[in-house]
Amino acid sequence: MKAMILGAGKGTRVRPITGTVPKPMICLAGKPVLEFIIEHLVSQGFDEIVINTSYLSDAIESYFRDGSRYGARIAYSFEGALVDGALEGSAVGSAGGMRKIQDFSGFFTDTFAVLCGDAVIDLDLREAVAFHKKSKALATIVLKEVDRSEVSSYGIVEVADDGRIVRFQEKPRPEEAISCVANTGIYLFEPEIFNYIPSGVEYDIGSQLFPALVAAGAPLFGVTLPFTWLDIGSVSSYWDAVHRLLAGELRGYRPAGEEIAPGVFAGVNLAMNRDNVTIRPPVVIGGSVAIGDGAVIIGPTVIGPGSVIEAGAVVEECLVDGYTRISGIATVKQKIIFGGHCITPQGNAITIAEHDIGWIIDDARHKQELSPLQQALMELAEGL
Repeated sequence: MKAMILGAGKGTRVRPITGTVPKPMICLAGKPVLEFIIEHLVSQGFDEIVINTSYLSDAIESYFRDGSRYGARIAYSFEGALVDGALEGSAVGSAGGMRKIQDFSGFFTDTFAVLCGDAVIDLDLREAVAFHKKSKALATIVLKEVDRSEVSSYGIVEVADDGRIVRFQEKPRPEEAISCVANTGIYLFEPEIFNYIPSGVEYDIGSQLFPALVAAGAPLFGVTLPFTWLDIGSVSSYWDAVHRLLAGELRGYRPAGEEIAPGVFAGVNLAMNRDNVTIRPPVVIGGSVAIGDGAVIIGPTVIGPGSVIEAGAVVEECLVDGYTRISGIATVKQKIIFGGHCITPQGNAITIAEHDIGWIIDDARHKQELSPLQQALMELAEGL
């Protein structure tokens, strides 16, 4: 079966993380979100996949290439142009991206799936397809019940008793929400859907296509199925997604690496004396990481590959990007260390270089040259 993954967005609500990587390439415990999606699609029988790209497109295309290592055939639909020797993305909207692919090759010839590239799922897509075909739907949205306090982050829908969708609300305030049933960004379509999508213009699935289907009385249905949905649409939801992943909420997930202690997984080439380091799970450690004696690591924590946690450092409930050095005098708690930034779970960020804290948290590949004052503080800390 065929599927499309939406990967062209800039992910502005996940900045500054998406300042250097496209949202679908954000890692959850060492694996990009998009890799989770592709693996799940293949496991459900979807082995012909097109990914639309735009912002930082090369990061996606060079990583997944033709998809053969996943048992799939993957192609890309770039939205943008080469301008003065550099690629400039120009996304055409989620539905516009579908139309661009169809106009190019007529790729969608039967029932097909479209998924947002910013959420990890364990949905039984075969069951969703069965509902879609039984309902004789033109389009089906997979729905999920969310807490009323969270409705302002989602597209909310009203569903009739027979499953037909009758009304939409885009990110309403909690007191104004018509329901607590959210659009998950997982869709099933018939090729006739292109009768409702104009060519050559920016056009969105949620805010334009679906309201047009409702207005036309077209068979648009919603189905609510039990599944885990780890959305990374914002910094706070990314933080929550990693915690839920490490808590074992995603069926079939096992962290990469060797389980060196209960709930502690590590990659190869780990430099650490296990007897002299305190680790409280769940913790995932990448390959080629060095952890000094006396360090304390408290989960849920992810330490990216090539990082250095110096002797005496305390890292508690953190998501640490690859090649990060954390000084032995540092106590870092509930932080995302990524791309030269120190970020809170709520999305507040400081730039490490601008705040002159590179002697405490820095790129592990930098040569460390401490000032006399910094050296004195380090020596004082080591003597305590």
